[in-house]
Amino acid sequence: MSNSVYPDLPGMKLDATVSPRFSTKIQSAISGRETRAAFMAYPLWDITLAYEFLRSNGAFPELDTLAGFFMQMKGSWDSFLISIPNDNAVTDMQFGMGNGVQTVFQLTRTRGAGGFGFTEPCQNPAALTNIKGNGSVISSGGYSIGSTGLITFVTAPAVGTALTWSGSFYYRCRFVNDTADFSRFMQDLWSLGSIKMTGATGNKV
Repeated sequence: MSNSVYPDLPGMKLDATVSPRFSTKIQSAISGRETRAAFMAYPLWDITLAYEFLRSNGAFPELDTLAGFFMQMKGSWDSFLISIPNDNAVTDMQFGMGNGVQTVFQLTRTRGAGGFGFTEPCQNPAALTNIKGNGSVISSGGYSIGSTGLITFVTAPAVGTALTWSGSFYYRCRFVNDTADFSRFMQDLWSLGSIKMTGATGNKV
């Protein structure tokens, strides 16, 4: 499980796709009645990126950077971290509620609103801006953060204390395929029609 961070390169197209995927077993009886079993508490996210251009010269070695990263991961063999555009940070996101006893909490993020929110763990924090209790910043000396986003408080937060965090996070992903099709369309200019990966905000892959 690598902690290498996927490179941020300028030629990426804006029309990336990010799709949540669950796994459900459906058994249908002759009567038509269905029984369902959900195998995943949190989704895997299918992510597709594409690059309009990747330069390949001494000043802008973007092709070598991306190709080298892909080969370092040995295609789909190893996992890596990636900052997904427009889905890599939270502000005052609630991740727990104090009960006077519990001292360890997992950082999470919630998507959705109006009663349709879904919460999943953030196990690869990139940067932690602050932790708050009922809207007041808690001193950094009052807690520690683990590599998988576990917040451990020195003193258990009081009953009813809403715990929130602000900061950024990575998805942990792996490439779907063992090949990447780079195409040259001009001297020192290449493109990549698509590169697919799957992952999650937690450590699932």
